[in-house]
Amino acid sequence: MTAQEHILGVYGSIATVTGQMVDAAKSSDWDRLVALEHDCRALIETLKHSGAGARENAQFTQSKIALIRKVLADDAEIRRHTEPSLARLESLLHSAGNERRLVRAYGRPSDE
Repeated sequence: MTAQEHILGVYGSIATVTGQMVDAAKSSDWDRLVALEHDCRALIETLKHSGAGARENAQFTQSKIALIRKVLADDAEIRRHTEPSLARLESLLHSAGNERRLVRAYGRPSDE
């Protein structure tokens, strides 16, 4: 296997995992999404260490760009599905923090 083939294989694996991440985000499967994110990070680390020595030609560059575009599109789709949930969670955490501050300042309301 040439260095180019190896690098494109890693990019392809990243693209596969980000596609799976899109599916997990669409179905709100947060545990699976987190596990896949760890897999993706490991592949990116592999990619960082495999880039040396690969000669780029036009076909290699075009293939790499296509895979990167797919990963970026997947990233945008993942964000589209996760950001509303993160905003709701942030709001809940903010409300809980306000409640804790109020309880510390004024005590618990008595049950009447």
